[in-house]
Amino acid sequence: MQAKEPWFPKFKPYQGDLDVTPVQVDEYLPAGKSIVLGLQHAFAMFGATVLAPLLMGFDPNLTIFITGIGTILFFLMTGGRMPSYLGSSFAFIGAIAAATGYAGVGSNPNIGLALGGTMACGLVYAAIGLIVMKTGTGWIEKLMPPLVTGAIVMIIGLNLAPITIKSVSANSFDTWMAVVTILCISVVAVFTRGMLRRLLLLVGLCSAYFVYFLLANVMGFGKPIDFSFISNAAWFGLPTFHSPVFNANAMLLIAPVAIILVAENLGHFKAVSAMTGKDLSPYMGRAFFADGICTTMSASVGGTGMTTYAENIGVMAVTKVYSTTIFVVAGLFAILLGLSPKFGAVISTIPVALLGGASIVVFGLITVAGAKIWVDNQIDFTKNSTLIIAAVSLIMGAGNFSLHIGAFDLGGIGTATLAAIVLNLFLNRGEEATRSVSENAENSVTPVVHH
Repeated sequence: MQAKEPWFPKFKPYQGDLDVTPVQVDEYLPAGKSIVLGLQHAFAMFGATVLAPLLMGFDPNLTIFITGIGTILFFLMTGGRMPSYLGSSFAFIGAIAAATGYAGVGSNPNIGLALGGTMACGLVYAAIGLIVMKTGTGWIEKLMPPLVTGAIVMIIGLNLAPITIKSVSANSFDTWMAVVTILCISVVAVFTRGMLRRLLLLVGLCSAYFVYFLLANVMGFGKPIDFSFISNAAWFGLPTFHSPVFNANAMLLIAPVAIILVAENLGHFKAVSAMTGKDLSPYMGRAFFADGICTTMSASVGGTGMTTYAENIGVMAVTKVYSTTIFVVAGLFAILLGLSPKFGAVISTIPVALLGGASIVVFGLITVAGAKIWVDNQIDFTKNSTLIIAAVSLIMGAGNFSLHIGAFDLGGIGTATLAAIVLNLFLNRGEEATRSVSENAENSVTPVVHH
């Protein structure tokens, strides 16, 4: 009888040359190198993990603090076998905006509704993880092939586009500053290299912030940045916690985001498997479960939903260091950062126009990432079923088409996601059946022999 695999691998010190040999998942580096690499991962997640709560009206200080705790819990619950940072997820933004009526400016007045819905989503996601731990990922890949996952990812970006454009349309100065932000981020993305390019959101936002300060505070254009909050904030202190409110309609709107997280993280884990050369599929159920539990934990105190971060996967691709212990160090850095109210005060001074410009880039990149899934998997758009599935779901998502079931509202993202999955099951099966009947009919025709 085969011995049961231990929960944690037997971690061993790395013995190779960092310039030549990758550091594997179950290897660890000396403390000094681990601290530097952990800090780099903390910087990599920073821009997006701060931006996501701001776009939902959450407290970025609390979110950074909770993502640090979540990342360490993820390490423990996956047995240290899945290298990943758990950052704040953009997938929740559209559903939370629909559930709370949040307009994208300041604190979300209905944050309790968002937290209750996010907790429900986390529990659904954790339940999916438990099922995958028992059955494997085959059924998920059949339910959500690349055609569907690509459409779901694109739907997120397209659904959020109108909200983003509206947030930067208050006045001409804000609109132009959004353009400046886009240009700053684009320059970093295209004309820099290495770690600087990985921090495109952070560096781009900081550059745009400096331009805004010169134009508004120095030259008198637009609304000046108010720095009074920073001087009044303490250096150290616990972030402000919030309590969830459990509303059935809000929960129904936000819970389907679990489907999007499954699709997103399945892609992330496959990418990590390819990079490490290790089959991580036996641990995907653990990862889904851990992410779901951490999302529920985060929302229970006022934080955002969580997801594994592509930014940190990118860092691993560059450094060839896949050690999971590095992410524990990154989590500790995030916890320390989240315990500084002064840091939160600095974040609160970022003008709405700059956040709007960054959002245009982020949501555009999300949409293109969905299209890239189609390209990478060579989706055949000569098939009518493929065309209908993609066309209907994308327009439903972009136009925020929402189905009402009694007192419940699925929201644009939820409706479009459901449409993509159901249409795929129905149309592809129907097309295969039609093709099979047609082929059988052709084969049964007796050939006519002409003499």
